[in-house]
Amino acid sequence: MHKISKNKLTIIKLTCTFLILILLSGFGVMTVATNLNSVKIELSNGYEMTVLTSKTNVKDILEDNNIIVNEDEKVSPNQDENISSDKNIKITKKSEQEVEVAKVSESGIDATLDSLLEAYNTIIEKIETIEEAIPFETITKDISDGEGNTRNQVIQEGKEGLKRVTYKVKYQNDIEIERTQISEEIVEEPVNKIVQVKSNVVSSRSETPVRGAVTGSVAEYQAYARQRVYDYGWSDADFNALVNLWNRESGWSVTNRNRSSGAYGIPQALPASKMSSAGSDYLTNYKTQINWGLSYIKSRYGSPSNAWSSFRAKGWY
Repeated sequence: MHKISKNKLTIIKLTCTFLILILLSGFGVMTVATNLNSVKIELSNGYEMTVLTSKTNVKDILEDNNIIVNEDEKVSPNQDENISSDKNIKITKKSEQEVEVAKVSESGIDATLDSLLEAYNTIIEKIETIEEAIPFETITKDISDGEGNTRNQVIQEGKEGLKRVTYKVKYQNDIEIERTQISEEIVEEPVNKIVQVKSNVVSSRSETPVRGAVTGSVAEYQAYARQRVYDYGWSDADFNALVNLWNRESGWSVTNRNRSSGAYGIPQALPASKMSSAGSDYLTNYKTQINWGLSYIKSRYGSPSNAWSSFRAKGWY
């Protein structure tokens, strides 16, 4: 009876040992069959951690390790990709441009990433100094009370002056988007042209006869000028500057003639015949005079605001 119990015990031990071996063997097979990767994760604050995972998708690995990617962060490789051969995942902060692009994209605007990034290209500021001509003024001296044989003549030729102007210029995508004048230095003062005349002698420069009827009102003239200002791409501020400028020059009178210099019309062209480049009816047509006047301002000053600033500084433009 004692021997039988001993044999049974032996059998039980052997059976348990066999089962344990089988379990250990199965666990070893499972371990070999499961492909575990050691993945290095670098957070945006510089902290690094290494994890063991059987996952290969970046998003799955981050979720398994309770790592949340904020809106202002980006992941490399992307979350929908698998880990790369170096088994590294890096989280970094987005640039300001990328954050703005993301906001625009979320708003539903249909645009490519390149076009969105281009719209947020860095604005570059440059300081530029250029030399500009200063037009001379024509001064007329009336010698009607002088000797009877004295004739009209130029007693001093005019000469343009020179100024050095410094601007702060903003560029985006190599295109100028803003220009602000910083300083202005007079390099050479202009020399006025001096002409002596007899008031009873009519010349094409000082006393051009007016033919034809003048039509319209100052309100009409300014309404037309406003539209032309917009056509040039100028602003309401430029139009206001133009109103101030021509109020001082001519009071917006089509037939206004300066008795001293002979300057004529709304823009006070000198001589009046200069305006013929805009139309043969320059003596009576306000549109012709305004078109010529704005063209002159564009070529000489760039804008009515600049012309008005020059007028306030020097008393002429």
